[in-house]
Amino acid sequence: MSSSGPQRATEQATERANGPQIFDWPIRVYYEDTDAGGIVFYANYLKFFERARTEWLRACGIDQQKLIESDGVVFVVKRTAVDYSAPARLDDVVRVASRIERLGRASVDFHQEAWRDGVLLAAGDIRVASVDHASFRPTGIPKAVLEGLKRGPAVSRA
Repeated sequence: MSSSGPQRATEQATERANGPQIFDWPIRVYYEDTDAGGIVFYANYLKFFERARTEWLRACGIDQQKLIESDGVVFVVKRTAVDYSAPARLDDVVRVASRIERLGRASVDFHQEAWRDGVLLAAGDIRVASVDHASFRPTGIPKAVLEGLKRGPAVSRA
């Protein structure tokens, strides 16, 4: 999924209709996100991806704080791999596109891409694990959460 422009838009429409749901979330680049060279510091793409996943969960009706309180379950990042293609700069609006690649019993694999005006900035694969809040040992994703993830987000912002 590294194409851009109109071809990328067509691919996204096809994926929405035939395959994985894509959730789009816009993020504005602030001064604090940039390095001394005025571009987004590479690690901040992980923050952008985290924000988009959190909003995805909200759009699926999943409240992470309530999940901790009611089920004693928290999601933690287990693995990341990110490729960087182009820089983002101060005041850019970056659109983070997220989709689930694999939904397991105790983990979820996401593929996420950061785009600006049809240009791919960064792409990452992130595994999020479900763990017991007290022990931080792996635990199954609660049934209601799995159903919400399978159903997908009620709202996707482009």
